[in-house]
Amino acid sequence: MAEYDLSKTIIPYLDRHLAFPLLAHLVEISLFPVEQVQAAQYELAKGTNMLDYAVSLFEQLHPDEEIPEEFSGKREKAVSTNERLQLEAQAVLDVIENPDVAQALRQDKNQNLQYLKDNYNLTLEQITVLYNFGQFQYTYGNYSGAADYLYHFRVLSTDNDLNTSAHWGKLASDILTGKWETALEELNTLRDVVDSRSPSTLLTASAEPAALTQLHSRTWLVHWSLFVYFNHPQGRTLLLETFLSPTYLNTIQTSCPWILRYIATAAILSRKSAAGGTAASSRVRHSIREIVKVIQTEEYQYQDPVTSFLKELYVEFDFEAAQRELTLADRVVGDDFFLGEFREEFLDNARYLISEAYCRIHQRIDIGDLSERLNLSRDEGEKWIVNLIRETRMGAEAKIDLEKNVIEIHRSPLPVYQSVIEKTRGLAFRTQALGTSMLHSPQQPQQGQPQPAVVEGAV
Repeated sequence: MAEYDLSKTIIPYLDRHLAFPLLAHLVEISLFPVEQVQAAQYELAKGTNMLDYAVSLFEQLHPDEEIPEEFSGKREKAVSTNERLQLEAQAVLDVIENPDVAQALRQDKNQNLQYLKDNYNLTLEQITVLYNFGQFQYTYGNYSGAADYLYHFRVLSTDNDLNTSAHWGKLASDILTGKWETALEELNTLRDVVDSRSPSTLLTASAEPAALTQLHSRTWLVHWSLFVYFNHPQGRTLLLETFLSPTYLNTIQTSCPWILRYIATAAILSRKSAAGGTAASSRVRHSIREIVKVIQTEEYQYQDPVTSFLKELYVEFDFEAAQRELTLADRVVGDDFFLGEFREEFLDNARYLISEAYCRIHQRIDIGDLSERLNLSRDEGEKWIVNLIRETRMGAEAKIDLEKNVIEIHRSPLPVYQSVIEKTRGLAFRTQALGTSMLHSPQQPQQGQPQPAVVEGAV
């Protein structure tokens, strides 16, 4: 299923350190020749200070060749730089970790800088050492240390450009250390920065329209957020609430339509729990309907078995085609770096969607026929359907006749007012979003560049 792998598509929007887990995953599943993936890992590692890792990859790729001399020079330089920056950073930390200083600091950063300068002769240039050392620790692979230094720097610094860069670096560090609660908080903070601040403060300088630089920042943020949303316990729900908002849905449709795979998967994973009465926002409960419309719109530029499954089920109402697409989607999800651990849950929820759609258009359903459409044996299908009816709201309408081996659906007629509500759902929200967009006057083009000023250059 290499043709459906998105690693090569996603990696250009990641920092090189975030790309390492994706490449390691490709080695594990053997989707591509191992030598090719190791060569890509080596090219990425050469641009970092993780020299032992780079040497190890070189030895795997070229077992009969001597290690290049350049690595020895890089190692000596890295060690000396680390020692120098550590001494400079420690001098700053000794001051700001002083209990008296901690009590004296206030919310006003300018006031804090003046206090540190007057009482401890500590300047903004010296505080910037924390950023430099945090950046170096990141390139060294010490992500926990990088997060600490970047946090301390951001608390004191008034440099907007470096603060934004520190935001990206702190988010990457939290992701790579697996601190998902902290990473979610950092992601939300960075999203507010990207959405609310002038685009000229988001990216480093280049002659590019401000709106375009902000679009690029959001595109990068969408890709980075996948790490958080598919590891945090509430991540799938948060993904739907964020990516289906007008701003980010427009970003995805414009810059990265392949993200529709992850939106569709998140919606499928959330559908059964929403139907079972679990608390969820209106957007999450009705996300499938909205996503199907987007999939139809963007079909000309992106489709895969996951999106095609929803299209066949809800647009074409072709249950045989949906069954075929689900078989492929199961493999695609299993091979995907972000989705692999949800494979069983995805399959279970997808079967629920098929059952739900099938029951909506039939009043009397043969259990054997439905089991076949779910790719289950007759006995497995019967057990699965019984559990489904027991666990979801279908139990109020569906009754099983085991003697005749059929499911009978008894629906109450939908009131007229409910039909009106269903048709106009979300209209007020969309009207408000449209009005807000019209009120914003166009901004003058400002300087920026398409790549966020992250802690280390991206791939």
